[in-house]
Amino acid sequence: MKLAIVGATGLVGSEILEVIKERNLKFHELYLVASKKSVGKIISFKGKDYSIIDLEAAVNLKPDIAIFSAGGKTSLEWAPKFANKGTVVIDNSSAWRMDPSKKLIIPEINGNIIEETDKIIANPNCSTIQMLMILAPIHKKFGIRRVIVSTYQSITGTGVKAVEQLENEYNNQKGVMAYNYQIHQNAIPHCDDFTENGYTKEEMKLSNETQKILDNNINVSATAVRIPVMGGHSESVNIELTNSFQISEIIDLLSSSEGVIVKDNVSKFEYPMPFYSKGHDEVFVGRIRRDFSIENGLNLWIVADNLRKGAATNAVQIAEIINKKIF
Repeated sequence: MKLAIVGATGLVGSEILEVIKERNLKFHELYLVASKKSVGKIISFKGKDYSIIDLEAAVNLKPDIAIFSAGGKTSLEWAPKFANKGTVVIDNSSAWRMDPSKKLIIPEINGNIIEETDKIIANPNCSTIQMLMILAPIHKKFGIRRVIVSTYQSITGTGVKAVEQLENEYNNQKGVMAYNYQIHQNAIPHCDDFTENGYTKEEMKLSNETQKILDNNINVSATAVRIPVMGGHSESVNIELTNSFQISEIIDLLSSSEGVIVKDNVSKFEYPMPFYSKGHDEVFVGRIRRDFSIENGLNLWIVADNLRKGAATNAVQIAEIINKKIF
């Protein structure tokens, strides 16, 4: 199996390589791909040096699987070129997520629908992945009518420039600004571009992707906020369920769900935080409590490393499914 990582020099690309190493994804050839300005750069991986190549060279090498993490514009232009060569593209951008002909996959939820004929598979938004890892088992057992979510998102979701901005602000230095405002000691209610309805693209992703993956009848209202954290995204999620429930049932259900860790013991001050999620593949959930303001209401606090399960790990898990089905 020939594997290509497109965007190998970025934050997510680097994390993809780490996850591949940890999960021991088998491959015979590895191609590390980036923009022309990075061509020739050497990256060491598992004791071997790899030279960065550009997209055109990678296409001509006809990899079996290409994991893209290079932005929507690159994916729109190049994913079809790879697919036309027989490559299965797993795309981390938003380019293909809402395309009705492309599947939007979280392996634990709908990985079973991947078929050998799928040539471009979309990785959901990081915030969507961690939320649906918790909502999916709840919806299956109790039904979900409506979700209100507020996110508190790590700067790593913006990329290297955002990390550099925060580090500069910590050190009282001037530099490139990834945001319109300082991020140190601040919270910016602005993730991605604003749309005509007043919501940002990030907020609409939570709504649209939930409906595509889980259930078109679930209404989601989101507010996405960027905070000066590097460990992962946090979400305050309020759910209106269709059927009645006991809190003990919710805890037991989530405790037995694959890829989920319940961290919920307020008497010992145990609850999910980015501090705990950094570097982990699991989604953490806690502060599980009833919303007394509405019938069948439930409140949750969900945290996950956005570079791991929110991007790299989910993509590698999809590659594992493809590898098992095809090679």
